[in-house]
Amino acid sequence: MTSSGAASLNDSSALSRPQLRRLLRKARRSLNRAEQRQAAQGLYRQLAQDPLFRRARHVSLYLPMDGEIDPRLLLREAQRRGKKTYLPVLSAWPRTKMVFQRVKPGERFRPNRFRIPEPRIDARKQRKIWALDLILMPLVGFDDQGGRLGMGGGFYDRSLAYQARRKAWQKPVLLGLAHECQKVGKLAVASWDVPLQGTVSDKRWYLV
Repeated sequence: MTSSGAASLNDSSALSRPQLRRLLRKARRSLNRAEQRQAAQGLYRQLAQDPLFRRARHVSLYLPMDGEIDPRLLLREAQRRGKKTYLPVLSAWPRTKMVFQRVKPGERFRPNRFRIPEPRIDARKQRKIWALDLILMPLVGFDDQGGRLGMGGGFYDRSLAYQARRKAWQKPVLLGLAHECQKVGKLAVASWDVPLQGTVSDKRWYLV
């Protein structure tokens, strides 16, 4: 990333959300395959032995796209330990709805309308959000105060909105996963944004 880009990220409040999203997507896409593998390994080291991950029995992850940090090492580790693992699945209708569906080792996926691999929809395998222990979420940008900038579709925010309104939120724990280069000084918070309890990068934790 150029020095002018870095300066823009340090003063992210001067950028609109679409501008910041474009800049950060470019930053993560610029990582080559070796850097992506190294980042995935760093993320695994940060999380695999942490008590939060070790205690969780029902864990939602995601399959990476567009340069997102890759959590598949954690997905396989969770399955190896006998945890129940889930992926977000978009519904055919309403098109704004997203559910969390259990996946098992060796399961085949197909691309959804955004070309993201996902399992075939099966309501019998889906779990309510409040019954999950940990949701590991992709993001485009983050700050150290729980702010998350997503891809702009709002699927996670809409899915978590009801849970966020509950006064006694206990679970699931919401953690963003990111490359260190996706961190910004401070994100402008929109009214619909659901804050994270923290973000884990390939280098360190940022807990709120």
